[in-house]
Amino acid sequence: MAAASVSRTVVKKILSVETPEGAGALVRRSIGTPMLKNLTPFLLLDHFHISKGAGFPDHPHRGQATVTYMLEGSSQHEDSAGHKGLIDQGGVQWMSAGRGIIHAEMPVHGDNIPEPRGLQLWIDLPKEHKMMKPNYQELNATQIPVAYPEGPDGPTKIKVISGKSYGVESPVRPVGGCWYFHVIFNNKGSSIFQEIAPGWTSFIYTLQGSITVGDETVPHESFHTLVLSSAPGETGVKVTSEADDTQFILISGEPLDQTVFQYGPFVMTNREEIQKTLLDYQLGQNGFENAHTWKSIIGNRKS
Repeated sequence: MAAASVSRTVVKKILSVETPEGAGALVRRSIGTPMLKNLTPFLLLDHFHISKGAGFPDHPHRGQATVTYMLEGSSQHEDSAGHKGLIDQGGVQWMSAGRGIIHAEMPVHGDNIPEPRGLQLWIDLPKEHKMMKPNYQELNATQIPVAYPEGPDGPTKIKVISGKSYGVESPVRPVGGCWYFHVIFNNKGSSIFQEIAPGWTSFIYTLQGSITVGDETVPHESFHTLVLSSAPGETGVKVTSEADDTQFILISGEPLDQTVFQYGPFVMTNREEIQKTLLDYQLGQNGFENAHTWKSIIGNRKS
């Protein structure tokens, strides 16, 4: 007999306020602020808007994965391991920094091109994988599978960036468990029930329109992060659109039983590992061999 569909509920709600970041970019940040600091395995969520002349020039990472999902426009990337490319609107890049990498992320601007807007999520890596070799998984918009809960001609679609939804599975295989969905409701009153693994940490980020969760009667408007409950017996989450043209992100991840010790873009499990990371970066070793000789092209262009 199939388990009953019991929805999670909202236990915390945070408005994502615009914050300067990088070289002149603006981000709406929720996870990673004092109001929402410990949400394992998630470290940071930025909803970014990059104007001309702004961006994220050369910077290092160790110990976490970064997931960049473009909502509008395009962004270039380039790294110290020789990778480079373009993330277009609707595309995703899932980068596991592992033992160390230096990269640049810069917007693409031009006539009749939307200003780049998107989401970047930082996910803690399990301690046994923090010193893994860096890797990428990238999908363009046409490669991200789509689920249609009410059929292909229905008013609802779910972009399955990772995980499974309504029988559709993404090819992305994150290190550690993480499901990532972009849900689009065309019509008010549409509803989905997304299954979620028991005990996983889950949240919703509202992009536009408004939604209710579970049996709520008060809707949640745009730019809010909604942390969901994780009680025994809850099998997923029910979300209903309270306006036409409503969109939100639903993300769920396996919590990690480990300490987070973070120093900027370096995320380890204790002070000694951070000190070792800073030494590796200073000496150019253990993943940072070309830290002081490599410069990206895209992050060092003259204006």
